Amino acid sequence: MKKVPLGKTGYLISPIIYAGIVSMDERQADSDNYVAKSIDMGVNYFDIAPSYGNAELIFGQSFKPYRKDVYLACKTTERKAKDAEKEFYQSLENLKTDWFDVYQLHSLTTPEDVELAFGPGGTMDLVLKLQQKGLIRKIGFSAHSQYAALEALKRYPFDTVMFPLNYLLHMGQGIGSELLKVKQEKGFGLLGIKALVERAWLNDTEREQSNWPKSWCKPFDQDDVAARLAGMRYSFNMGADALIPPGNWECQSFMMKHYEEVAKTGFTQADEDLLRERLEENRNHPFFDKNTGGWSID
Repeated sequence: MKKVPLGKTGYLISPIIYAGIVSMDERQADSDNYVAKSIDMGVNYFDIAPSYGNAELIFGQSFKPYRKDVYLACKTTERKAKDAEKEFYQSLENLKTDWFDVYQLHSLTTPEDVELAFGPGGTMDLVLKLQQKGLIRKIGFSAHSQYAALEALKRYPFDTVMFPLNYLLHMGQGIGSELLKVKQEKGFGLLGIKALVERAWLNDTEREQSNWPKSWCKPFDQDDVAARLAGMRYSFNMGADALIPPGNWECQSFMMKHYEEVAKTGFTQADEDLLRERLEENRNHPFFDKNTGGWSID
């Protein structure tokens, strides 16, 4: 995979990122194999979080031989500096590294999340101090709420933003449109999640019995290749610099293998027609709100 600029960070990264949750609950040998294959296919940006169960410990071992040649991003869901500090240093130890190329406030969702993180004794105080010490090089956040994302960007000129760039959310509700306008103004790197997601899980049983129990949402089926490619093209067409697959090796490997095909054609009218058809099908989905015309895929 050819490398692409990550906004104005100065980083040239692979357009498909390794999702660290892929290593969660895997045998060490399997995780080692997944990371090695990703490196061989050109991946040079890896994203992980302590909230992904035992992923840091397993991935940390797999990742160790490649650390000096690639980018490593980590995240924290803690909103207070005193809690985030302990977690930060544990992540450094687990991942066998001395620094993070990107460190992110993770999963900003509510107004309270933003207020706490930026308030007195909030996590942003710690992150800025750690950056001054050289332990963090770039600062970002992930968000599942456009309101939270826009509010955070008013408070600080973040280097990266991780956000759902998904056909169902954007085509059906316009979610992401305002964020994309701000990207044009500020030039942050945009990391798209949920490109391969079709819809929400119907229930926990559907998720547990699927091929993707680690995925927060239901990906398009494996044999639904045209929809998968259309979903990827849609996210890139929205403005993603790079995409992070749902948290399993099958989706990770699919997106790496098919990136060149996606990039070669770009978003087409056939893609548009297919995704609009799927959007209409999802109007009968239990998560569709007929009063607001909106979907939830979380």
